[in-house]
Amino acid sequence: MSDAHNEHESLIKTPKQLIAAIAAGFLIPIIAIVLLVQYVASESTSGAGSDSQTPEAIAARLKPVADVGFTLKDANAPKVLQTGEAVYKAACAACHTTGAAGAPKLGDAAGWSQRISQGQATLVSNAINGIRAMPAKGGNPDLDDIEVERAVVYLANQSGGKLKEPEVKAAPAAAAAPAATEAGAQTASATQPITSSPSQQTQAVASAAQPAAAAKVDGKKVYDTACVACHGPGVAGAPKVGDKEAWAPRIKQGSATMYEHAIKGFQGKAGVMPPKGGSTASDEEVKAAVDYMADASK
Repeated sequence: MSDAHNEHESLIKTPKQLIAAIAAGFLIPIIAIVLLVQYVASESTSGAGSDSQTPEAIAARLKPVADVGFTLKDANAPKVLQTGEAVYKAACAACHTTGAAGAPKLGDAAGWSQRISQGQATLVSNAINGIRAMPAKGGNPDLDDIEVERAVVYLANQSGGKLKEPEVKAAPAAAAAPAATEAGAQTASATQPITSSPSQQTQAVASAAQPAAAAKVDGKKVYDTACVACHGPGVAGAPKVGDKEAWAPRIKQGSATMYEHAIKGFQGKAGVMPPKGGSTASDEEVKAAVDYMADASK
């Protein structure tokens, strides 16, 4: 009996033990809660309480995933001229790597020897202005003449030539003075009072508000001038005019997409479309050429 009685006795036998048990009952849950809160708070969060809402973090999230070449650039920033190799990779490789449309391949000494013998000036002039299926400046009108010449030198020297790198001439400092004078004259003209009669002012406003009646652009004419070199024989993956199967997925994308690719340029899996076909045609002329090719290929 004594053993059974001892088993049922309480572990708390003194007042001190009772106080310690009560204190432990309060402190242990509090400590557990504090530790749990610290553990949760130590993990990185993406909502309130983190740095995810700072201007830097928001700007990073809004940054485009990829730059397709259409990002606006600061027009006032000084132009940084590209190397010949960089220009070649961006504008020339599509044809001069594969030999498309009769373009001499990079490294083909036999194909380049006759062209190199014409002289550096002739080679550069042909590259800048275009010749046969070669579009002006490789289809990128934004290239500087120096950049084009650097690409020519790179291509020729990689193919047995010994052309000289072009010298970059500094712009004359005096060129800024006429610009400033002209700007001042324009400002002075803008601040002069209008002395014309009310009837003349009304007529001028009406003339400015009335849109000019533009003649309809001949899409076929633009095609024959700027597009036929590639879209006629199907050079560099360009869909031939009249090839319904090749044009069907492009037409399905819609006119807006086709216009954008033709005006701004596009690089796909099959080939490269230079901006405006390497021509100086206006946006409306390019759109007319796209409409002509699409209509002829339905």
